[in-house]
Amino acid sequence: MIHWSEGEQSFSAKWRSENGIAPHQKVIIADDTLTADIAYRSACEGTAMLYKGDFQNARQLLQALVRRVDKPSKKSTRADRVAKEKTKSPLDTFNLHRLAQSQRARILGMLLIPIHADHSISLRRAPDVAQACMEAYGKQSEDYVVSLRELLGVISAHEWRKKGVPVLARDDEEIRIHPHYGVFSPIRGEYIELVLKAPLPAAIQKNSIAFDIGVGTGVLSVVLAIREIQKIIATDQDDRAIACAQDNIDRLGLNHQIEIQKTNLFPTEKAALIVCNPPWLPARPSSSLEHAIYDPESQMLKGFLGKLKEHLLPGGEGWLILSDLAEHLGLRSREQLLDWIDQSGLRVAGHLDTKPQHHKVFDKADALHAARSQEITSLWRLVVK
Repeated sequence: MIHWSEGEQSFSAKWRSENGIAPHQKVIIADDTLTADIAYRSACEGTAMLYKGDFQNARQLLQALVRRVDKPSKKSTRADRVAKEKTKSPLDTFNLHRLAQSQRARILGMLLIPIHADHSISLRRAPDVAQACMEAYGKQSEDYVVSLRELLGVISAHEWRKKGVPVLARDDEEIRIHPHYGVFSPIRGEYIELVLKAPLPAAIQKNSIAFDIGVGTGVLSVVLAIREIQKIIATDQDDRAIACAQDNIDRLGLNHQIEIQKTNLFPTEKAALIVCNPPWLPARPSSSLEHAIYDPESQMLKGFLGKLKEHLLPGGEGWLILSDLAEHLGLRSREQLLDWIDQSGLRVAGHLDTKPQHHKVFDKADALHAARSQEITSLWRLVVK
């Protein structure tokens, strides 16, 4: 619960935070008279602001906070910053970037919005967010409070879910994947192209069965179905991912080919092809939403490699889809990856490489640009030694 006072009265409500942030201890009431400078100072001091004014003014206030958080320090010139960057290792740069992201999220998360149990908002000019919040949070029995930043993320996710993400075309028809809130969107299409192009293992001719480990939105299961694999078993442990994948499979009418199981990594059967696109960076996620990006100590990657051999049919292949960004950041070496493959009784039969084309690759202002500009995404074809 989160608690606050208005005049002589005390109030409380359920606290929601997908980032796992504890309820704020210092909460003041804010309205349209609050200036951006005072709001920024309060946020930096650890005081949260429960907004009771106009919703659109609250959005403008958040934008003003973003400008203040992202404004370079007056104490350092551009030349100073460039000089400092050159002396840092890639790992130092990554760790400082993560720290800055965490501090930025903390400050911007200090502007709060009260929401009723039916997901309605009483503020002036507030949008109808009931459906978006229902998709993200489910039914609620009591009023709750959430940061405006998180709420805007919920609204954005709802819009993506409605319109979908175009991923490929089939028979002149555009295929869209509809990501749910909390499930990583397949906006990076280069790995989808790799799965479309890679030669299927010969074992598929005899046993047309494949596994999709860590199904997410279901996009790779859909690609495998389009490649006319007769049976695909997709697995995941996350309830949101399972619901999202099932929704996309239902939309595309692929239930006769794709079955979803809630399990850790592998189903009990064996397959001629096993595909896995694990989180690419071995670091600790700071929120539940980051589990698709960060894999602490490469647990999922090592788990996939360690058990792959015993789940492959004779002549089968495992396809590991992995970016080498971790290598450029100093988080994992190529030698480590090849050693894990070897220790798992596997060998590399080949790999397909591609250069990412997402906007951050070309954004020189991005803190990780030096590493991103060298990034290669690969599909590793793994077979039993």
